[in-house]
Amino acid sequence: MEAKDKPKLTWKSWLSLFVLIILFSGIFENSDTPLRALDLNALTGKFGVIADGLDFTGADGTGANAGFLFALSLLPITALSMGILDVVEELGAMEAARKLFSPILKPIWGIPGSAGVAFIASFTSSDVTAVMTKKLYEEGQITDDERTIFASYQYSSSAVIGNVISTQAPLLPIILWPMGAVIVALVMFKTLGSTAMRLYIRYKNREMTKAEMQKKEGTQK
Repeated sequence: MEAKDKPKLTWKSWLSLFVLIILFSGIFENSDTPLRALDLNALTGKFGVIADGLDFTGADGTGANAGFLFALSLLPITALSMGILDVVEELGAMEAARKLFSPILKPIWGIPGSAGVAFIASFTSSDVTAVMTKKLYEEGQITDDERTIFASYQYSSSAVIGNVISTQAPLLPIILWPMGAVIVALVMFKTLGSTAMRLYIRYKNREMTKAEMQKKEGTQK
């Protein structure tokens, strides 16, 4: 998006960003109040039961057939997420995110503030975050290096909050820490991995710059 085409920051920009953060954060996922309508998973809903308590994906599937049905089941939430993002982007939510998150994301994780919403979504959904990251790169809001750093953060312990909550019961007998401490520890290791990737990219870029300068000097001689 060209600079002249960027929407101006207004109260609508900040309000849409706030709603977007609530939607992707999963705060109201288990709420019994009408506020659950502000949860992305609640808006996505669920497939109806076909027989014996199973939806169209069935049970005990294997191979490419099971993989295809699983991928198909991800289509509704991905399509809904992209539609919501397109709407709030027109309201200036991405510009508000860039302004709000840049002071935090850039120095710690090396990614711009425009990736702030995707960063929040990464705590609850790996699939939606992957699509959002792809969209950010295609629109030129993050560079190839920033995409690589962000992907390295996402890959380790993806959807950390969602997965820790869903696997809490099997983990309880072997992990003595409370759930919050486990999540904090995982985020720290995710940050460590993305920092290592950030340092590696910085080193490679420096080496490439040196090689280009030496090549240029050799050509001039």
